[in-house]
Amino acid sequence: MKSFAALFSALDQTTRTNEKVAALAAYFAIAPDSDRLWTIALMSGRRPKRTVTTTRLREWAAEQAEIPLWLFEESYPIVGDLAETIALVLPAPNGSADKTLTAWINEIRSLATVEEDVRKTRILEAWDHLETAERFTFNKLITGGFRMGVSQKLMTRALSKATGIEEADLAHRLMGNWSPDTTTFEDLILAPNPDADLSKPYPFYLAYPLDTAPNELGDLSEWSAEHKWDGIRGQLVLRGGAYHLWSRGEELMTDRFPEFGILPDFIAPGTVIDGEVLVWKDETPMPFAALQKRIGRKTVPAKLLKDAPVILRAYDLLEEGGIDIRALPFAERRARLEALVAQTPPEAPLRLSPRLEFASWEDLATERARSREIAAEGVMLKKRNSPYRDGRRKGDWWKWKVDPLVIDAVMIYAQAGHGRRANLFTDFTFAVWDGNALVPFTKAYSGLTDAEFREITAWVRKNTVERFGPVRSVTPEHVFEIAFEGIAESTRHKSGVALRFPRMSRWRKDKPVSEANTLTDLKAMLDAYS
Repeated sequence: MKSFAALFSALDQTTRTNEKVAALAAYFAIAPDSDRLWTIALMSGRRPKRTVTTTRLREWAAEQAEIPLWLFEESYPIVGDLAETIALVLPAPNGSADKTLTAWINEIRSLATVEEDVRKTRILEAWDHLETAERFTFNKLITGGFRMGVSQKLMTRALSKATGIEEADLAHRLMGNWSPDTTTFEDLILAPNPDADLSKPYPFYLAYPLDTAPNELGDLSEWSAEHKWDGIRGQLVLRGGAYHLWSRGEELMTDRFPEFGILPDFIAPGTVIDGEVLVWKDETPMPFAALQKRIGRKTVPAKLLKDAPVILRAYDLLEEGGIDIRALPFAERRARLEALVAQTPPEAPLRLSPRLEFASWEDLATERARSREIAAEGVMLKKRNSPYRDGRRKGDWWKWKVDPLVIDAVMIYAQAGHGRRANLFTDFTFAVWDGNALVPFTKAYSGLTDAEFREITAWVRKNTVERFGPVRSVTPEHVFEIAFEGIAESTRHKSGVALRFPRMSRWRKDKPVSEANTLTDLKAMLDAYS
């Protein structure tokens, strides 16, 4: 645990990629196999389930520190992190412990099966045998809020440096439905069995946003274009007579989309297709709002299957006949995909994402401009000779999305951020006019510069009207332009609408509150784009 806590501190103290890779590689070189496996799991989102509520942790920490709970609660927003607040207020330990990371994680997991008084005793004992840095790490693990500022790609790079295994190969080995309970470091990393998990997908290849004019990409003939569909990116794995559907976030979605169960009847095993899951009615893609009704469901009732049937809009072919073909040029993979889809009957829930014909970049811009009319987000540009790589890489694949929708709204609530933003107000609630009243409709916490966040923080502190725990209501004086990707009807929100990916695109210091948009404006957008 001491080594892992030191790693956590080292990663937290730098933003330099090379320093993070070096720290991780050094740790992977010396840590026991079980700790290496748990470190990989933690960095790829496989955290142990929370076994103690944060309410109890707050109470026990305040009691152990011999301070009133209200003082602890006042300290928490200032520090901005519960795990760190607990680590800082506790008295110095009376002992020490030389347990491994794995041993501490097993200790945390075992708390789920004991009575609360036993749980409290064991937590207090742990705190009393850990130094501040180790306590902080332990608290991160037990609260389930564990983040190390390290992407899986960066972690894979460090693991490659420590083991000598190629990054792309490691990225594939780390995919799939594994956990430290179901495998070992040896089996997962050093000597993987390719037949051990027939459901294993490939790492997704992700495109960069195109932030320049497309004509800077060079010769038109080198590029292929298609729509960027507005659904859930998915990888359909057909092996061993079964099918498995994975999201880009490595979530297994098979049970949520039983429509794909007939595909093994038409497509040979050893096939992996990359595409977009879309609600599809009358050979037409439906807006993302229709798909949202199925997101998060473990089982799908018959009525929803009928009202919101899905297909996979196929982008790419990654495996054919059990052979990994990702190294082939995109043009060849695309030709093989077209042949596969052409042999699939119409009743199968599989459709090809059509290529766009364009004689000039202006033609493609025209096609991009009508994206929302066909429930698309924009267009994708892929170099015809590009392999299917892993992660987000610049150069070969670009996404050229349509400009976001925007609306001017009034800030009415503010809340402090977390971690490095703990001393700044960064999370805001916005409202639009409904007659003479301001109706809240969305929250946003990104889009401003650091200087703007500092400026609005100073203003919030001077203009707070009421406090509701960490949230402050403020005088309605500031208008912000809110950008978003889509809008849908919502019964959960007072405004009746919900936005997709809202963020602050501009602080409208030029605009008085009276000129902010209205609920009628929002509902007009809803009618136009749903």
